[in-house]
Amino acid sequence: MSAARALPIALSCGEPAGIGPELAEACWAELGASLPFFWIGEPRHLPGTVPHVRIEHPSEAADVAARGLPVLTQEFPGPRVPGVPQPAQAASVVASIERGVQLCQSGEAAALCTLPISKQALAEGCGFAFPGHTEFLAHLGNVPEVVMMLACPQLKVVPATIHIALEDVPQALDAALLEARLRITHDAMAGFGIAHPRIAVAGLNPHAGEGGRMGRQEIEMIAPLLERLRTEGMELLGPLPADTMFHAAARARYDVAVCMYHDQALIPVKTLGFDEGVNVTLGLPFVRTSPDHGTAFDIAGKGLANPSSTLAALRMAAELSAGVARG
Repeated sequence: MSAARALPIALSCGEPAGIGPELAEACWAELGASLPFFWIGEPRHLPGTVPHVRIEHPSEAADVAARGLPVLTQEFPGPRVPGVPQPAQAASVVASIERGVQLCQSGEAAALCTLPISKQALAEGCGFAFPGHTEFLAHLGNVPEVVMMLACPQLKVVPATIHIALEDVPQALDAALLEARLRITHDAMAGFGIAHPRIAVAGLNPHAGEGGRMGRQEIEMIAPLLERLRTEGMELLGPLPADTMFHAAARARYDVAVCMYHDQALIPVKTLGFDEGVNVTLGLPFVRTSPDHGTAFDIAGKGLANPSSTLAALRMAAELSAGVARG
């Protein structure tokens, strides 16, 4: 008896005025039928550098992937204008994401990979009120808490706080929030084949507070929380000075790092693997990945888009979804 065919990955179109359509074609040119995925978007928006095949259902993707990019049509009200978002298209961008989630939840797609959106364009065009993809997907997945992980071959990082001003971080960062981030991160590492992860935890302040001389969050909140979670069997390192956490010898001591704010986490991962970084949303009832870059309006339509991060995101989506299926 032959093995069951793996489900394809759903790839939402992202912002048409950005490099999303170019990335979809470049990824199919690289992957072909070796990793079947289908793009949810408007066929007229594709640059036409490779053939595409319209499909009616995700189950067709694997059969047609050798002939062209499988496209599950999401109608848009107008043409693509590279570099210039069209407000009238915002609702269709959102609908592409919603459709990808629905297909994952119904078991018709293995995972969702999302191409970059413009939050400003969506807010102006259809009143999109979410800070970003991550929060919108949590809403669609009906889960109260999700975690954003950025991963490249050299490093996996989780920011405890994400899209807020730096001055707001100390007020937003409390023991309940940090504990939720740590628990979700710990449990999700099983999907990466790590049942007992070693988690490095950064301090909030320079030198992790230096014994209270540069801040007391480490003494009063972070260290006591880590000690309590260690009694449950979690392997936690820290709180550590963030400036010495990311060199090669330090990274060898842990599997994933939890940082206190956006740039503390994203600067090292983007420095180490800018073209290979993948955004993974932990805690959803389905697998979601995304390239770790934006819409790149400045190069849209010029044939300059680098598909490396999207390729990495598609491959990670396939690996993680296979782990979920085995589990």
